[in-house]
Amino acid sequence: MKPNSQNGRDKAVRLSDDDFAFICDFVYQSTGIVLNDNKREMVYRRLTRIVRERKLNSFSDYCQLLKQQGAQEKDYFINAITTNLTSFFREQHHFDYLVNEELPRLMAEKTVQANGKKRLRIWSSASSTGEEPYSIAISVLEAMQEQLSSWDAKILATDIDSNVLAAGKAGIYEDRRIESLSEKFKQRYFHRGVGKNSSNVRVDKKLSDLITFKQLNLLHEWPMKGEFDVIFCRNVIIYFDKPTQQELFTRYYDLLKPGGLLMLGHSENLGEFQQHFNTIGRTMFRKSK
Repeated sequence: MKPNSQNGRDKAVRLSDDDFAFICDFVYQSTGIVLNDNKREMVYRRLTRIVRERKLNSFSDYCQLLKQQGAQEKDYFINAITTNLTSFFREQHHFDYLVNEELPRLMAEKTVQANGKKRLRIWSSASSTGEEPYSIAISVLEAMQEQLSSWDAKILATDIDSNVLAAGKAGIYEDRRIESLSEKFKQRYFHRGVGKNSSNVRVDKKLSDLITFKQLNLLHEWPMKGEFDVIFCRNVIIYFDKPTQQELFTRYYDLLKPGGLLMLGHSENLGEFQQHFNTIGRTMFRKSK
């Protein structure tokens, strides 16, 4: 009989209930993310890596380090523990709607600003390693094409994890990451490396020129002042408790322009805040005007 994953571990590397409870509370207090018992195995794996990197003997030793040096250790810890699962054009229907419906609508309705251009602002609020904002940028270029030069178009990409932001800003990916993309997109928007980098691709400059990457904890102050036409907040809300979710929806609502679009992940919903939005498709919500 195969031993239980926890019971089969020796005492030195066992994640005790007290240590797990402390880790969950530390993550919640730092980020608002709720870790429950079904995340215990994930926490174990990631903590094991941290303990090895810090050359400690046990999880308890690391918890003690967080208690004593939490301010210095917090960024490193949060970067290691938070989940970063993403891919290009994940949840394809959002990008199809953006290209076929939303951007054509905005092109028809937007008026010229004082700078002589029309304004477009899109926010990828949990951008991870950049696949989502680059997918948005490709969608913008595909939908707007030659019109883009007459637009002041910008995409903001934010994440709490500084490491994944750096990866996103670099825009370099293993070629397997773009296997599912059409040949047209591969040729138009990615450049293959040479020599020792031949297994990697780099995003084209016309994509990176549209995007600004910034570190942001969603629970802290948001420095953005202008309104957004579209906000992507996908597969991150589920990690917060219900009161925090409603607080975040309030803040997203305030930053969306009237009629603006909010995109959620496939397993997320607005809950009580649904009354302030109109559902226009699967996990797509338009701010009531």
